[in-house]
Amino acid sequence: MMISATHSGAGKTTVTAAVLRALVRRGLDVRSFKVGPDFIDPMYHSEITGRPSVNLDVWMMGEDGVRRTFEAWSAGADIVVIEAMGALFDGADGTDEGSAAHVARLLGVPVLVVMDVWGMTRTASALMAGMSAFDPRVAPAGFVLNRVGGDTHTDLILRSLTGPQREAVVGALPADPLLEVGERHLGLVTTHENPDDPERRSRALDRAADRLDVDRLLALAARAPESPAPVADSHDMDRTSTTPGPRLAIARDATFCFYYEDNLRLLTRAGFTLVPFSPLNGEPPPEAEAVYLGGGYPESFAAELAAAVESAAGLRAAAERGVPVYAECGGLLYLGRSLTGFDGSVHTMAGVLPLDCAMDPDHLAIRYVEARTRHASPLGPAGTVLRGQEFHRSRVVAADLEPDLYDVVSSAGERFVHGYRLGSVMGSYVHAHFAADPAPLEHLVAAARARNV
Repeated sequence: MMISATHSGAGKTTVTAAVLRALVRRGLDVRSFKVGPDFIDPMYHSEITGRPSVNLDVWMMGEDGVRRTFEAWSAGADIVVIEAMGALFDGADGTDEGSAAHVARLLGVPVLVVMDVWGMTRTASALMAGMSAFDPRVAPAGFVLNRVGGDTHTDLILRSLTGPQREAVVGALPADPLLEVGERHLGLVTTHENPDDPERRSRALDRAADRLDVDRLLALAARAPESPAPVADSHDMDRTSTTPGPRLAIARDATFCFYYEDNLRLLTRAGFTLVPFSPLNGEPPPEAEAVYLGGGYPESFAAELAAAVESAAGLRAAAERGVPVYAECGGLLYLGRSLTGFDGSVHTMAGVLPLDCAMDPDHLAIRYVEARTRHASPLGPAGTVLRGQEFHRSRVVAADLEPDLYDVVSSAGERFVHGYRLGSVMGSYVHAHFAADPAPLEHLVAAARARNV
């Protein structure tokens, strides 16, 4: 099933967490997904299910990429829960494109709609009627009333509904501050940084799960059709390489935590052996034929990263040896010489690229992008295309080299040159997703293998 909402902020993440907890308590094999490019919601899913949660994004992955990814990660599950992005029918530029409804139609899954009913009674019936009639192809199969004021409020709402509407309500959750995840400059706080007591939050999650009719949730999910025939994959990336693969050192800790799970699967399928290391804990990259620095929050751990001299030295040594180093967003900030925080404090970074970065509360870049390489690189020949997104509040404020990695076109039509390259090092603000075209990963593996001969 997909869990969507009448509007952003209605409580999708809270209700999704409660649904996942309720299903896990039943002993079911539960898999979860997130519509859109967000990195943080999937972390909360995984905390409950103990399994990776995977993004589904039509713009970055294409329709076939979404279907392939869904099939690969849902195989063998008892039940699949997909958390939507934003409101159900809201896509790009006021259209349906890339909306939760688009993905629900694409995958043929029933939709559960979350309604924030604080301060309303009979109007809930009007909202339900409108949501149900707007697009018959994705008519909601069920509703959850979120932020009810208590049992009396719940009863008033239920009495105002038509018979079929009452039957469609599968739960009513009261407001609970313990289930409201705090926000920061780039969205929700991560699971690593959530200040709430885990035990208290777990009990609150159980209370919310108790307010759901699990049997009706299971019946709702059972409306989903049998999985369609697998989508043909022209890149044959779903076949595991039988050749011993080169090692990819991948930074994974509380700082560098923004990775698309399907990218990691595709890297492994392409032939890499993933070897994690933690710059935050001062670990240099292990002996490897390539290095991947994902995004995250280096600004939150800048002092610790500045003290991690062995990690920085190891990255510089790898770059000097010609090891391919690929960095995204937070990884780019770490590769620079310095990072200035929101408070004006300046911290030394790894010094792999001759540039200085600064956090800027007045600058927010949120956009989908198509990036085309300007030169041959470990990602492939000049003209290799990556699709992804940018989401950051920082700038490169000084650099001893010009941006020359990508020609970029945003989903809004903006055109600019972006990204930095120096030898075998590539860094940019682009969070790429490779499901639409994994060819750059094949080239990266080939470049790494060439170093391993």
